Amino acid sequence: MPDQLPSSDLLWPGWVAGRAAQAVYGEHLVRIGQLIPAVLYAHVMDRQGITAAYNAGRQDVVDAQVASLAMECREDLLEAAVVLDALALCQGHGGGYLPRPYQETSTPVPRDVELRTDASDVAGELARHDHQHGTSATGDIPDPLEDGCTDGDRDAVRAYARREWITQQERWPD
Repeated sequence: MPDQLPSSDLLWPGWVAGRAAQAVYGEHLVRIGQLIPAVLYAHVMDRQGITAAYNAGRQDVVDAQVASLAMECREDLLEAAVVLDALALCQGHGGGYLPRPYQETSTPVPRDVELRTDASDVAGELARHDHQHGTSATGDIPDPLEDGCTDGDRDAVRAYARREWITQQERWPD
């Protein structure tokens, strides 16, 4: 069976790439769709490996795996930020975010608002990481998100994650 790349119209089963996601990520949207299962798999396997080593009393293995995860932190933040951003864009381009800090209530949160908020939270952590470690490829790093941040602050960190992702993809295409 020949290898085929999925259509950029279908980001993930049940998720159709909206115009906003296509406009923002263009040809890179297919790669984001491919990241979804890879990010989830890696997350589970990393936790499983550390847990097994811990349960076996192998502190040397735990330390090595934790050190490896720390070194991969920026890549993980970037990948998670763009996956969440693309999924949020598929749900709707505009709209607000949950306040920071968010207080749980009995009122259900609309899916699009929750996705936009999660996308901005992860992108904010990417911005925090890049400020601390000087790892930005594009510069002009927005301030990390803090309590009381505005929707504009949240939009800025999401736009930053997009710039970083697209720049990385164009520098090192597969």
